[in-house]
Amino acid sequence: MRADPKWVLHKLKIARGQLEVIIKMVQDDKYCVDISNQILATNALLKRVNHEILQEHIRGCVADALATDEPNEKVEEALALLKKLA
Repeated sequence: MRADPKWVLHKLKIARGQLEVIIKMVQDDKYCVDISNQILATNALLKRVNHEILQEHIRGCVADALATDEPNEKVEEALALLKKLA
């Protein structure tokens, strides 16, 4: 992985904490809108982390593959991932 592992781990640990809060909210029968807002915040954080990882993959792994004779595999992987994001 070419993205900064410290940054990625930090953000993922925050997301894990947010998930724990969401679970507790559900267990405590909190207000639906409050639970939904927490889920949206967690989704946004995970999307940001994923975006950073994919950016660095394209900047590094895909760029390196383009410099070789057979870049298709890495390019196709990146395109498949981008398609999933849509």
